Amino acid sequence: MTIIEKLTPAPCDPCEPQPNLSGHRFDDQRRWAASLELGFEARPEHAGTLTRMVRARHQGPLRVQRPFYPEGRGEACHVYLLHPPGGLVSGDALSITARVEQGAHVLLTTPAAAKLYKADSHGVAWSQYTQLTVAPGGILEWLPQETLCFDGSQGEQRTSIELAGDARCLGWEIMALGRPASDLPFASGRIEQRFRLTRDGRPLWLERQVLEPTHPRFQGRWGQGGASVQATLWAVGLDDQQAAVEALREALPATPDWAVTQRHGVLLLRYLGDSRNQAWDLCQSAWEILRPRLIGRAAHVPRIWLT
Repeated sequence: MTIIEKLTPAPCDPCEPQPNLSGHRFDDQRRWAASLELGFEARPEHAGTLTRMVRARHQGPLRVQRPFYPEGRGEACHVYLLHPPGGLVSGDALSITARVEQGAHVLLTTPAAAKLYKADSHGVAWSQYTQLTVAPGGILEWLPQETLCFDGSQGEQRTSIELAGDARCLGWEIMALGRPASDLPFASGRIEQRFRLTRDGRPLWLERQVLEPTHPRFQGRWGQGGASVQATLWAVGLDDQQAAVEALREALPATPDWAVTQRHGVLLLRYLGDSRNQAWDLCQSAWEILRPRLIGRAAHVPRIWLT
């Protein structure tokens, strides 16, 4: 049975002043919270097992569409994360958590690019927190469409992935800064990104990055180098990482905008350039190469990407 419900706020003491979590105020205390909590389990069927979404709790404008099985029953459960507003403004606070239980296989993606809008006159920041947990024997593919950051945006993104045992994971994050085609570069604002990937509680990859156009590292060759688009793809659980690295180097375009390496059991591919399309195509091509090596299945492009 799938549980779909709206989160109920915890009881509060009427004698204590309560924060206004509504977006209907416009001072420096403005805050609009939304959360989504998902759970997936592998359930036995007559022909094997089927990954089912057994939990979907939400608060505010975060939803999921019904699960799809385009690769066939018993294969990956495709789920689309929906945020109807389409972007984050000052005071927005989004929280997404998903747990993939033992033996389950889930592919999570989004129907469109996310947008990070310019901060309001009070400079109130937004926040987005994503926590993904994969149990032993579980598989997670985290493949959101790109994030577009407008000039003047201020906020923090945190992504935490916790793997247990022999859990496998492949994912990416793509960020485009400003709107160069409209001659609106990312010239002001501040975005802080934090990424944490662990296995059995031990860190595999920890990273903190601040994107601040006025800081020397944003233009310096030792930092962002003035690039307006960046992407990171990771894969954990490959049987032969070096062979996978060599396959990527052989198959992907030989340009100076990307590089691939392996460290602490994690394959990492990075892109730093000025083309959203190039970053997306690179990540999708890498996914198509790595997926058969990671899970023994050819890549099956989510149909939402084709619309």
